[in-house]
Parts: sequence; structure tokens; C-alpha cells
Amino acid sequence: MAAMTTSITAPLSGARLNVKKNSVARSAVRSGRMLTTAQAKGYKNSQLDSLVSSTPFDNFSFAPIREAVVNRAMTSRYFDDLTKYSECDVVISGAGSAGLCCAYELSKLAPDAKIAIIEQGVAPGGGAWLGGQLMSAMVVRKPAHNLLDELNVPYQDEGDYVVIKHASLFTSTLLSKVLAAPNVKLFNATACEDLIVREDPVSGRYVGGAVTNWTLVSLNHDTQMCMDPNVIESKVLVSSTGHDGPMGASGVKRLARLGMVDAAPGMSALDMNTAEDMIVRNTREVVPGMIICGMEVAELDGAPRMGPTFGAMFMSGQKAAHCAINSLNRQNALQQQPESADAQKELVNA
Repeated sequence: MAAMTTSITAPLSGARLNVKKNSVARSAVRSGRMLTTAQAKGYKNSQLDSLVSSTPFDNFSFAPIREAVVNRAMTSRYFDDLTKYSECDVVISGAGSAGLCCAYELSKLAPDAKIAIIEQGVAPGGGAWLGGQLMSAMVVRKPAHNLLDELNVPYQDEGDYVVIKHASLFTSTLLSKVLAAPNVKLFNATACEDLIVREDPVSGRYVGGAVTNWTLVSLNHDTQMCMDPNVIESKVLVSSTGHDGPMGASGVKRLARLGMVDAAPGMSALDMNTAEDMIVRNTREVVPGMIICGMEVAELDGAPRMGPTFGAMFMSGQKAAHCAINSLNRQNALQQQPESADAQKELVNA
């Protein structure tokens, strides 16, 4: 096509350039795409300077808003959520990879259930934003790769295991699915300070929810006068707070102090092959109303740590969701069939 002189308007800039270019160059300029060397050939320096200094956002302006409107938009929704989720079917304490997998699985299994996630950090995801030793790649042993297929997370297949190019790709994808679920609410920067524990004449003590506080308050009880917490009642609490740390393994450590489980010995030394199978196998309802998953299982049972492989975290979280459904079904059966104490004990122990 013969070259022609034309006037091109840079996107939103209002600057007009009289240049000799073909239709491909005109299209590139109008769309804001990068010009090739061939397309840019023929521009004068002054024309190129004007072109490369403009962007589609030069005359951009936000719609007006008042500061008080922003305040009300945030606070009204937050406190509406606090009210709505003051009673839940399931509370998940800890939004690492196991906790998020549990929430994702529950959102599919029980779309009508009310699910709250409590995460002490500002950023959910726990240690799953990176692989081992702050490296990017995430190693997942089969068959946990089935979850990646379901989430459409790409990976390299290495036979018995797969590798995701960056752990954050998995975590961000999973997190987006969880947050999009209409029956799931995440309360981040919120700590689970304690458990609600009640006494039942048939089943004995059981967990009935979470005692919560804003994390910054929880971390500073010793530096100021104590600030009382809030509560979320639940039929089931899934504790997935990870291995020992500032707030790690808080669920099982509290159960041990209450005498509801034997002392939690902490996780054993690293053994990938033993660890991952054991973590999934031992994911369970450890006391009525409370399920443990992920590395919190290792803290209670003394299981080995697995280090930088993540398949057990995925599948332990998924299994915890099924354990939660089983617990909810059992509780519903007990409520609907008020029989003798012996019959109820059989359901509790089932």
C-alpha cells in the first residue's frame, strides 16, 4: 500500500502528528500498542518525543466522591458481615493452603452453608506464596495435581509430581475462587484467640465456635490493658493454623491445655514420603465440633514435616471439608432424632 500523509491523534492526548505512515502504524498509535522499528521509521525526533510521551490515561479523571461515603461503604458492609456471620455452619481458622482448600471444597459440597474464614495475617495464603527457601516454583506430588486441573492452573508434568512455575499462581487462583463463593466470608487481620467450648450431657465437651480479636490487639495484650474479644458461634470449627509459630498450631495447643487431647508433641523431623500420607490420613474431627488439617495435624500427632511439597496441604484441606460435612450431618441427625442417651452416644461415636 502506498504511503500517505495523515493526521493521527494520540489516545486521549489531544496531540496531532502529521506523519507519513501506513494503516498498520495508525492502528498501533490509536490503540496504544508498541510500534515496531519499521513502523516508527520516518518519524522526526520531535514527533517521536510527542508520541512516546502520551498514554491513554493522560486526561483520566475519577468520578467524584466524598470521604464520608467511602467510610460508610466500608464500615456498613464489614459490620453487616460481622452480624451475618456471628453464627456459622463452619468456621475455618487459618487461611493457608489447607484452610483455603477446605473452604473451596466446602463451597462446592455445601453451597448453602455459611462459612467464615479467620486469618490472622493481612494476606491470606500462609506459606504458599513461595516454594521452598523463598524460591518461586511449587512442587506438588500426584494425585494432588487433580485440584490444579480443576482450577486450570498450568504446570509441568514430571511423572510422579508436577511443578507450578510460581507458587503464587496457584494461591492467587485458589483464593480468587474462595472469595468469589457467595457463602464464604474471609475476615483477615483477625486472630482466633481461643475456642468456645461447651458441655453436653451426652457427648461431653465440644467446640462451639471461635473467640476472635483483631490481630494487632491480640499481639499487644502484654503491652496494654487487655481488650476483650468477640465471638463467632459455629457448628464445626476447622483448625488449620499450621505448625508451631507465633499463632501456629493454636487450636491443638489450646485443646491440650484444656485436657481435651493429649499433649501436642510437635512435628517430627522431615520425611516427605511419610509426612504427606500421614497428614492426609490423620486429618479428622479430633474432638466433637473441631477438625484439624494441614500441618496442625503434625503438631498434634508428631508426624514428620514434609518441607517444600504441597500436595498434602491441598488434600488435607479437601478431606477436612468432607469431615466437616460428616460432622454437620451427624449433628443434624442428633437434633432430628431425640432418642435415648445410648442411641445418641452411638451417633456421636459413629
